[in-house]
Amino acid sequence: MPESPAETGRPEIGDVRIQDVVGIKEMTPAQRLLASQAFWVTVALLLITALMSYLQPDAFATYENFYNISRNFAFIGIMAVGMVTVIITGGIDLSVGSLMGLVGVCCGVVLEAGYPWYAAVAAGLAAGLAAGAVNGWLIAYVKLSPFVVTLGMLSFARSLAVVLSGNRMIYNFGPGGPAFKWIGGGAFLGLSHVLWALIILVIVVGIVLKFTTWGRHVYAIGGNEQAARLTGVPVDRIKLETYMVSGFTAAVASILTVGWQGSAINALGTGYELRVIASTVIGGANLIGGEGGTYGAFVGAALLEVIRNSLLMQGIDSNWQGAFVGVFIVLAVLLEKIRGQRRA
Repeated sequence: MPESPAETGRPEIGDVRIQDVVGIKEMTPAQRLLASQAFWVTVALLLITALMSYLQPDAFATYENFYNISRNFAFIGIMAVGMVTVIITGGIDLSVGSLMGLVGVCCGVVLEAGYPWYAAVAAGLAAGLAAGAVNGWLIAYVKLSPFVVTLGMLSFARSLAVVLSGNRMIYNFGPGGPAFKWIGGGAFLGLSHVLWALIILVIVVGIVLKFTTWGRHVYAIGGNEQAARLTGVPVDRIKLETYMVSGFTAAVASILTVGWQGSAINALGTGYELRVIASTVIGGANLIGGEGGTYGAFVGAALLEVIRNSLLMQGIDSNWQGAFVGVFIVLAVLLEKIRGQRRA
């Protein structure tokens, strides 16, 4: 005859005793901060900055260098803000670099035709949103793999950019050119417009993810998609929207880049998708889904650019940059795995 629960000391299924839960404690704000990967990436960023300021005070620790660093990583950071919403759901977007090229060419063609700057901006944003919608629809409603769909869009968007541009550089921006160039190349309060755009996106998207129903749904999908469906979360629609957000931020980054450079080429953004994904992963986004944030994307992009700039300042061959980035990606994933084991 089987032993009773009282004899074995084990609770029945569904029976919860006070001693089973008394040891569960909610994390304090300080504990949550120390458990955050973005916090430790920020610490690493500050340490590297302090070290380089000591080693190269007349080169690294200057306003001009800070301006260049902040502007350069802002382009990647803007796209990383959109990418992190996709990664939180458990997806991936490999097409953002090619979308930069397509959006840039669309803007250049519109300006070259003599239309005003706002028509070029509208055309670029529409192209990014449309491409993101195609990605999202195929992934969410046709149930295709995010890797396959966005890899296909990577090739399609780049090819379309070549066709639209006639495989040439577009630099004759017409009457709308000066205003368009000011958008990407101007500054406000000593900071580039690109950095201001990144800061605004980090704050706005961060608030949306943390304090709105839409944001909670994004995290729920990444945590457990099937459970999210059972609780009434509109999974397919949310997925579609996250890829549109990714396409939108890629378009914003492209518009600002073309304005800064003063020309549009179909090769714009080549290889950027890897830097964008690296920024989000280093900043704490989990490629499996369910974790990540806009501040992490911001500080991850900043760390990669500071490392790149530091290597150049130290006279290290630029060909080694990829190796250092690869090491940081692996370390970030390893740190996430260790954190996951501790939580378990």
